[in-house]
Amino acid sequence: MLRNFFIFYAFFLVLVFTVFGFRGCKSERTPIEIFPDMDHQARFHPQGASDFFPDGRMDRPQIPGRMPFITAEQEQFPHLMPDTRYRGDTYLATGKRADGDEYGDGIPVSLTESNMRHGRDLYQIYCAICHGDSGDGGGVLAAERYGYPTIVSLLQQRLLDQSDGEMFEVITHGRGTMGAYGSKIRVEDRWKVIMYVRALQRASQGSVDDVPSARRGELDL
Repeated sequence: MLRNFFIFYAFFLVLVFTVFGFRGCKSERTPIEIFPDMDHQARFHPQGASDFFPDGRMDRPQIPGRMPFITAEQEQFPHLMPDTRYRGDTYLATGKRADGDEYGDGIPVSLTESNMRHGRDLYQIYCAICHGDSGDGGGVLAAERYGYPTIVSLLQQRLLDQSDGEMFEVITHGRGTMGAYGSKIRVEDRWKVIMYVRALQRASQGSVDDVPSARRGELDL
C-alpha cells in the first residue's frame, strides 16, 4: 500500500513539473493559461494593416475640411474635457506672431478682476507647489524641503524680461525639468495664469509709492 502511494506521489510530481515547469525555466512553447484574464483580445495596432478597409490600412485618413470644435459638454465640464476648440487667432493659441517665428507680447484675454482671480486659482493649483505662493521658487518641492534643486524663481530678471508669448509656450509644452501643462490648463486659462504671474512680478518690484494715496492707510507697515 505504501509502495503504491510513493509511486503515485512520484508520478504526481513529474506531472506537475511537466505541466508548470521549474521556476525560471524558459521555453519557446505557448504557456498553458488556466485563467487568461482577457490577456488576448482582438485589437488594432497604430499604422497597422487591416483587411476590413479597402485600402488595407488600420488608420483612417482625416476627413478633408474637418475642423476641431468645442461641444456643449466641454463647455459644461471644462475641467474634465480636453480643449479642442478651433482658434483663428495664432497668437492666442500659440504665443507666437502670425508668421509663427517670433514670440509676441501682450495678454490676449480681458484684464478683469474675475480673470485675475481665476489665474490666481490655477496658479495655486498647478504652479505654487514648485514656484511658491509669491513666485519666489520656494514651493514645497524646493531644494530645502524636498531636494528639488532646479526650481526657478519667477521673480528673477530673466523671467521679468521674458515675453508673454514665450511664457505661454513654456506653460504649454514645458521646458527643462518643468513638465507640459497644455493638456491640463485650457488655452485662455494659460493666459490668465500669465496675467497673475505678471501681477506677482509687479508686486515684487513695487514700493509704497505705487499704492494709491487713498489706500496707503490700509498697509501694515
